Amino acid sequence: MVQGGRRTAVLLLNMGGPDSLDAVRPFLRNLFSDPTIIGLPGLLRRPLAAMLSARRARKVRPRYELIGGKSPIGPITLDQAWAINQALGPTFGPVLPAFSYWRPFISDAVREASRSGADSLVALSLYPQYCLATTGTCLEELSRNLPGTSFENSTRIIDSWATHPSYLDALAGTIDEAIMRIPENLRDDAVILFSAHGVPKSIIEGGDPYLEQTLGTIEGVMERMKDHEHQIAFQSRLGPLKWLGPSLPDKLEKLSAKGAPPLVVVPVSFVSDHIETLYELDIQHREIARELGFTIYERAPALNTRPDFIAALADLVRSSAPSRGGEKEKKGEGGRERGREGEKI
Repeated sequence: MVQGGRRTAVLLLNMGGPDSLDAVRPFLRNLFSDPTIIGLPGLLRRPLAAMLSARRARKVRPRYELIGGKSPIGPITLDQAWAINQALGPTFGPVLPAFSYWRPFISDAVREASRSGADSLVALSLYPQYCLATTGTCLEELSRNLPGTSFENSTRIIDSWATHPSYLDALAGTIDEAIMRIPENLRDDAVILFSAHGVPKSIIEGGDPYLEQTLGTIEGVMERMKDHEHQIAFQSRLGPLKWLGPSLPDKLEKLSAKGAPPLVVVPVSFVSDHIETLYELDIQHREIARELGFTIYERAPALNTRPDFIAALADLVRSSAPSRGGEKEKKGEGGRERGREGEKI
């Protein structure tokens, strides 16, 4: 703590994940209870959320069993928080995980930050690309918990950083690592397959910037790569709505028809390992690829606590720290003004 000085607390906003098998169903109930996810009145939404979470948990729980019995996103985010705090120095802190659907909840993190004596706050979304269904839900919950705190008029929100140069450098670095695992004589033939979290088309048609920002991330990464073919697909579809496509299985099938080239699969929407990387990409879709004839399937590692990624996040926070006595502001792309209000299993 800085004695007699001012400090800025930092919240790392994310969805969170169940920290045990018994937490899978209540985690899903919290998710489906979110009005952004299911846009019904509370009297209808809550019983529907209970029904959907019970049904979905029966399918999802075995997947968590395969990846260690819980989501690793809590410990990873805690490690990220510690590393960011070390990079920022004594005028910042505490740096705290703040989750929308599981512990530590955003409300708890706001209270802990307030008790710490910090006089200002930076809320950093851990979703690089803004989407109403991810960042938006976190910001809605944050906005409900700021009134009456010391941060009510001294909060800066970083709601997207899809093309931040240091982030793009770090993401490109993970792809380089995966390519180096491919036999040297086959590396030039590798196809980089960016896998983004799917969202319903209606969200994009309503003006959400998620798809545009995701494409911007991919463009920025490919500017840093050698001349590899690259593709995009979408994973984690849920429900009967029309979702962004092509789906990851459909894309794998099309690439298989073109000779099943060496693959480097890149989780472009995710910065931390969790069920979408450890189960969907590493187990489910790896098996689909094997059945389609792919003999080389490399997944670019998640950014997690890579030093270059931590440095990028610290830079975002440092450059967006609130001016003393200023108004609450929303920032995107590492400091650009944004006017929007605002990982699914």
